[in-house]
Amino acid sequence: MTPFGTPPPTTTPTSVAASAYTLKPCRLIDTRQPDGPYGGPALSAGPDRVFVLTGQCGIPVNATAVAVNVTATGATVGGDLAIYPNGTPPPDTSTIDYNANQTRANNAILVLGASGDIAVHCDQASGTVQFILDVNGYFQ
Repeated sequence: MTPFGTPPPTTTPTSVAASAYTLKPCRLIDTRQPDGPYGGPALSAGPDRVFVLTGQCGIPVNATAVAVNVTATGATVGGDLAIYPNGTPPPDTSTIDYNANQTRANNAILVLGASGDIAVHCDQASGTVQFILDVNGYFQ
């Protein structure tokens, strides 16, 4: 504790500089497509689905984050998607919110997990939602 009137000591957070690189926009995930690692099925309420982004659409294996456009469409009920680095706790905030039968899009910068992956958590009472992710850049 500092004496009254004395400001607390100042600390400077450390950070790691990252370089940004643009990519030609590339559709990496579209759950409306046939079942597969980057296609269907639609996201179900509750469980997380993991997608490896590095090595796809020009994203190098040493990328630490990606610049994306996230789209949710065809939801059977309203909800939200939380997208976060796989292997870490889910965040308290969502990446995108939506209503039933609504198409919504949002830009985001997503930090990648240790394996170049993200986890997508579908937070809705029941049902499914289609998920689309277009990549337009990355960070190293």
